Amino acid sequence: MLPNNVLLEIFDLYLIMGWIGNTWHRLVHVCQKWRNIVFRSPCRLNLQIFCTDERPVRRTLDVWPPLLIKICYYGFQKSTGFLKYKFGDDVDNIIAALEHNDRVCEMTLFNAPGLEMEKVLKAMQEPFPALTELKLRPVIGLGAASVIHVPDSFLGGSGPRLRTLSLEGIPVPFPGLQKLLLSATDLVHLQLRKISDSVYFAPEAIVTCLSALTRLEQLELTFLSPRSRPDRESQRPPIRILLPAITQLTFQGVSEYLEDLVAQIDAPKLQALSITFFHQLFFHNPQLARFISRAPSLKGHDEVRVVFEDNNIRITFLFPSRPHSREQEIRLGISCVHPDLQLSSLAQVCTSSFPQTFIPTVKHLYILESRQYPRPHWENNMIQNRQWLDLLHPFTTVKNLYLSEKILPHIAPALQELVGERVTAALPALQCLFLDGLRTSGPVQETIMPFVDARQLSTHPIVASYWDWEEDEWWEGDD
Repeated sequence: MLPNNVLLEIFDLYLIMGWIGNTWHRLVHVCQKWRNIVFRSPCRLNLQIFCTDERPVRRTLDVWPPLLIKICYYGFQKSTGFLKYKFGDDVDNIIAALEHNDRVCEMTLFNAPGLEMEKVLKAMQEPFPALTELKLRPVIGLGAASVIHVPDSFLGGSGPRLRTLSLEGIPVPFPGLQKLLLSATDLVHLQLRKISDSVYFAPEAIVTCLSALTRLEQLELTFLSPRSRPDRESQRPPIRILLPAITQLTFQGVSEYLEDLVAQIDAPKLQALSITFFHQLFFHNPQLARFISRAPSLKGHDEVRVVFEDNNIRITFLFPSRPHSREQEIRLGISCVHPDLQLSSLAQVCTSSFPQTFIPTVKHLYILESRQYPRPHWENNMIQNRQWLDLLHPFTTVKNLYLSEKILPHIAPALQELVGERVTAALPALQCLFLDGLRTSGPVQETIMPFVDARQLSTHPIVASYWDWEEDEWWEGDD
């Protein structure tokens, strides 16, 4: 008895809220009236045909009207959580959907064996004018070659409506990538993950690909190994491009590669920067410092977290406006399997990778071990003391220092050396020392108290206080 426009509003609400499984199939099977209302409004109701492992489409595509097609295969059995090795029937259904290349709007294919992924890629050589999201992540080694071959005419070299492109474990650059990206002017999210060193992707080539992406907001580039290094002998004079919309940049690789990349990019709206360097003996990143200084939103931080774990160390700069959000932060990590090199590497990064005015704005400094991974096993205590002081030296404006219980025994001997004329050689502005697990007596307290007493006798006294890391809401969800 309800009029058509009221039913349409109800259908729209139910599909948006997902109260009936986010599917229109049940609606069209109620009665002919409902069926007509639904099929007359495919755009309003965002009608799509889902092609999944639970909904094969080879036999049913011709039954339904020519609606947009969404392909989703994650490669896992939901009941067991194990990789799904039998992709034969799945690939047949995926290819059946891809034959309607003018209707495919989204495609997610994860954990497909390499040979099966190549079959899918071979079926994607025509243009896909409706495609807005493409995410591919193969599994190498399940009856596949070590490198997946991408056809030269992938997507017909065109992605006019692409907004999200995520390629993980797909060799880049493949021959058609530059042409594809130059055509994808609506691209908002670009992820090129686990780039193999089997094919070299020069920083200049990446910059050329990015030059047309004026709407790009998120960029992620991660390499599999430190062997992906720029060839500086054959380097051309750098060009500078503007990425006016980018707010998040994620990178994993060697520092020389990032240096050559960011030297050619201006990102004035950048709000979040996440970097992981493969370990090297020397870090010198002046271009990264200049890149950060050209992004106004990356200024105004007042809090830093330094976190140690078994094979990694990371430093995170947070902003007072959004202290619990990763949408505005700078995170720089170093993948280092030699614990005794972690401190020296981090000290180099702090002095060479950030603008000169960057670290002196920090008021709160946390030095902790990861809760998920074991802390590193440092051995050379004398060298370690000097490295701790080298790390602390740039933080001249820190007022509050927070130390976790397991880090305290390692840093306390270094602080103990700050007596006499050297009492303010590190952390001269320090006012409060917050110690996790502080007790009234013990070997650690005996080690740290000479530093506290020395500061009490100076013109820069400090107060040592108990700090319960476990109850600190500040840390929830970070590790």
